[in-house]
Amino acid sequence: MHHSDAPAIREIPVADKKAGPYGIAAGADGALWLTFAHSGRVARLTLDGELSEYPLDPSDCRPAVITPGPDGALWFARSQDHRIGRITADGESESFPVPTPGSGPYGITAGPDGAMWFTEMNSDRIGRITGKGEIAEFALPHAGAFPAAITAGPDGALWFTLNQANAIGRITVHGDIVLHPLPTAGAAPVGIAGDGTALWFVEIAAGQIGRISVDGRIEEFPLPDRTARPHAIAATSTGDCWFTEWGANRIGRITESGEITEYNLPSPSSEPHGIAEKIAYHS
Repeated sequence: MHHSDAPAIREIPVADKKAGPYGIAAGADGALWLTFAHSGRVARLTLDGELSEYPLDPSDCRPAVITPGPDGALWFARSQDHRIGRITADGESESFPVPTPGSGPYGITAGPDGAMWFTEMNSDRIGRITGKGEIAEFALPHAGAFPAAITAGPDGALWFTLNQANAIGRITVHGDIVLHPLPTAGAAPVGIAGDGTALWFVEIAAGQIGRISVDGRIEEFPLPDRTARPHAIAATSTGDCWFTEWGANRIGRITESGEITEYNLPSPSSEPHGIAEKIAYHS
């Protein structure tokens, strides 16, 4: 379904294809922060299109998801050299090694406890890192689960997708874990976001958007194009989510009732990955 009152889409060139722009987050400084997965950089983009790039060391550390922390800095997962990175608004960066070797950190979010929480794709663990860089890890009750995205839920817990275990997981700040299997087999969930009431997630292999209530009730909404490969999702308000369709060159929107609207991107084959909501910060 396509609306005539479509939102205006503006494209801002930030890098060539080789850089691999991947994650995006709204910083406390009012700018957007991006990861370039292939070139190993973090970039800061102002809303008038001014770009600053900060190279990471080593350049093949493969930064993935990036997110604002409670300290005003941006935190990101370095999936190739298995570290958690932190960068301040003026581009000063540091990183902390994840204790489990070859962990493959990917998703990261600010928790309700003042710490950052992250997923370890390769080692079936959820990690927690304090502002000082102290890391604790919690093992999942499933091997080869491939935990992907993670977000803080409205219930004071953390919620995450298990891409290969076909489930949504919940972990309390004390490390208690519950898994909720998805109704659709082989759905391969990736992105997840909380809208203040429930959690919304995308099923990249099934071409569906899912919603899970905090008591574990799951609804699934098929996309018009089941091969669209939805990847990331962000909530702008309760029952209003936006998501990327990296296989279909579109941005989609879904409402609480499951009504889906899609918007084509101007550049062909642009493979949209990450998406972020603009956050209003109150000091």
